Amino acid sequence: MLNVGLTGGIACGKSTVAKMFVNRGAHLIDFDRLTHEAQEPGKPAWQKIVDYFGREILKPDKKIDRVKLGNIVFADKKKLGKLGKIVHPLIYQEWEARLEKIGKKEKHAIVLSDVPLLFEGKMQYFFDLTMVVLVSQEDQINRLMKRNGWSREEAQRRLNSQMPISEKIALADIVIDNKGTVADTERKVNEVWHELLQREKQKNK
Repeated sequence: MLNVGLTGGIACGKSTVAKMFVNRGAHLIDFDRLTHEAQEPGKPAWQKIVDYFGREILKPDKKIDRVKLGNIVFADKKKLGKLGKIVHPLIYQEWEARLEKIGKKEKHAIVLSDVPLLFEGKMQYFFDLTMVVLVSQEDQINRLMKRNGWSREEAQRRLNSQMPISEKIALADIVIDNKGTVADTERKVNEVWHELLQREKQKNK
């Protein structure tokens, strides 16, 4: 099994790239989804988050309002760190369980784990290799404004809270430039997919 960490800046098209790999046979573990599940009402992380941040972050149905929580933690690094300490151990536990399950079903699987803050969390050491998806910063800002209804200042602030993409590129084993057309990205993904297949073979020789 080849264990690949996939990351990139916010609104860089990472999910689209991940789907392209899944279409070629990769397995995908989405850390955002693991985070959502860990924060569902009744789960251990939910109670700890509410105890720390207060009930004002809850929607009427008792689910955590991720927009409210995001606005709080991205404006305060200490609170962002606290949220990470609550949620990350539970996410890692579930991630390892899913890796084990995939490995039992498919010995030579290629598993992509979509991790937004992979390098920020120094998680690169958990993977055989890492991949970063990038677009221009202006594209990121425009996509965030359109997708989330944010002002340019809000979009810029969220970008500033993340590691600069240049630092992620320096740490990554593979870079996928998503600035061109969909067809351009498909061609790059195809090249990388063949490389991943070769790496998996080499790993298991």
